[in-house]
Amino acid sequence: MTLRRTLMGFVVRALMLVMVVTGPLLWSESPLVAKDARIGASAAADAAQKYPPTIVFMTDFGVVDDSVALCRGVMYSIMPDVRIVDLTHEVTPFSILDGARFLYGATPYFPAGTVFVVVIDPGVGSTRKAIVARSKRGQYFVLPDNGLLTLVEQRDGIEAVHEITNPDWMIGGKMSSTFHGRDIFSPVGAHVARGDDWTKAGPEVPVKDLVRLQLKAATLDERGLSATVIATDGPFGNLVTNVDADDFFKLGYQRGQEVPVTVGGKELKMKFVKTFSDVPLGQPLLYIDSRGHVAMAVNQNSFSAVYGVKPPVALFISRAK
Repeated sequence: MTLRRTLMGFVVRALMLVMVVTGPLLWSESPLVAKDARIGASAAADAAQKYPPTIVFMTDFGVVDDSVALCRGVMYSIMPDVRIVDLTHEVTPFSILDGARFLYGATPYFPAGTVFVVVIDPGVGSTRKAIVARSKRGQYFVLPDNGLLTLVEQRDGIEAVHEITNPDWMIGGKMSSTFHGRDIFSPVGAHVARGDDWTKAGPEVPVKDLVRLQLKAATLDERGLSATVIATDGPFGNLVTNVDADDFFKLGYQRGQEVPVTVGGKELKMKFVKTFSDVPLGQPLLYIDSRGHVAMAVNQNSFSAVYGVKPPVALFISRAK
């Protein structure tokens, strides 16, 4: 019995000694683990710097067939881990202006390095150019040269443009003449997102030669602010403008004041308010919309229908007196 107790005591003490010696190795990070973690973090940082993080995809294709899915498949085939954000595929068919305004509204919410692939392309298969452009905010745009960049350029500026002519960045020799979204824009967008040198897409095009929509950029002078109503807001008939809130406030108006405006040749007065219910039903109002732009509405009615305004039309707002 005494011998057994002696042996058991020896075993317990031995186990305690093992735990004291090996515990720090079991419960703390080993030098090898720490090194692996540092290597992994460094690789992730390098990848984040090398690859733009996101492709934002917008078309007028709709979602009733496989067109959008095929384009996404092309992008994933080139860069399997790319993140694709579907901005919308319900742009009014053939409406370059709608595509331009959605780009204008979305780009401020995405970081530098984001790649925008946009296919609203009524001139597909014609002599219109397919291009990659880089804005002065460091974002990339892969799209037809048909005016889609007009509003983004007016606000952010375009740094450089290259025409897409490199066959290695397109899909094969059986390229469709009517589906450049799949065969040109999707693969090029994925190459740019992957970190390939975007200037290899093709020859440089002077920025001054870009096709532009005939939209007057917002300008301030001693009289007031001249701009453009560029669209209506979905089914509600509110007027969407290209006037940033900061520019509007330079006119000197405060909420609650009446603002004289000339829109589409019609002279109107309306209150500058925070939201629709700040005026009686059926009354017009001027407000700052959720994208930070000046907008006009009629409380629980369509401004476009009530006042017969069909964008694009000229807008003028005089300075506060």
